[in-house]
Order: sequence, then structure tokens, then C-alpha cells
Amino acid sequence: MIDVNTRSTLERRDILKFGLAGFVATAVPTIITTPAQASSSKNSTWRTSFRNEHTGESFSGVYRVGNKYLPDAFERISYVCRDFRTGEVFPMDPRVIDILTVIQQKMGQRGPVSILSGYRSPKTNSSLRKASSGVAKNSFHMYGQALDIRMHGYKTSGIRNIAVGLKAGGVGYYPKSNFVHVDTGKFRTW
Repeated sequence: MIDVNTRSTLERRDILKFGLAGFVATAVPTIITTPAQASSSKNSTWRTSFRNEHTGESFSGVYRVGNKYLPDAFERISYVCRDFRTGEVFPMDPRVIDILTVIQQKMGQRGPVSILSGYRSPKTNSSLRKASSGVAKNSFHMYGQALDIRMHGYKTSGIRNIAVGLKAGGVGYYPKSNFVHVDTGKFRTW
């Protein structure tokens, strides 16, 4: 049996998280634009396609029109990018989806991008940190601001080069594990 006070606390927390996501999704202007997007009308559509490699779930569609992010799309995006180990859903930062989309466009990627890691709960991040020296204590994944990606049929070094060229956030290159980390923090590479 669920305690009513606990239940209302969880609901309020969930409402606050998704309320924040809604606010961010409508208020945060993107820092990334390609020349074509910068000159297009305010009704231009942004679409992306990705697949969570651990759950098999995917998102494919429009998530932004002009400078307005679509809350329904972000609800689905956040669900697909959830912590698959705990099942916890957290709002994804629209800017990291913009970074993914621009990389996808510049690579000429038509199929879905593979997402290896999106949101990570603090519990999951702590467990991964104990198992690997490459996991940051205060990872951007814990705030929905990072993605670990790969594109089948494309070299990881090419993805890294495009991400670095954007100078839109952090870029981690993991050639042995065949993925690139992108986040919305300050521009830096490793």
C-alpha cells in the first residue's frame, strides 16, 4: 500500500520536474543553428530520430517548430532517454537534442542515431562510477544534459569532429567503446 503523503510528494516532484521541462522547452532559445536554419522562417521544423540501444524504444519526429519546443515530443524524448536501469524519467535538456540533431544533419544520417546513455539517476551514476574511472561524479547525464551516441555506418571520429566543430558543449571521445559523449556544459573536449 502506498502512503498518501508519499504519493502526493512523488506526484509533486514529478509535476515539478515536468513543469521545469515544459518551461525549458518553451523558453530556452537554442545556441545552435546551421546557416539554413538561421535564415529560415520562424516556423521551420526540427526533427530527429534516435533509438535507445538498451530498451529498443525510439523517437522519430518533429520536436521543435521555430524557437518553440513541443512539450508532447519532449515527454516522449525524455521517456526514451530515461535511466533504463531504474526506470526513472527525467526531463531532457532541449539543447542536447538540438546538438544531436545538428550532428545528425551534418553527418547526413538518415536513420536513427543510437543512444547508449541519456538520463542517469544519481544512484546509477554512482554505481557506474565505482565500476569505471571514466564516469564523472557530477555527470551532466544526471541533469538530462548529456547523451552518449553512435551512428551505425559512420566513424566515431567523424561524429567527434563535427561535435567539436559546433563548440556547443562538452565532447568526449571513446573510440574503444565506439561512442561520443555530447553535453550542454561549457565547451571542452576529452
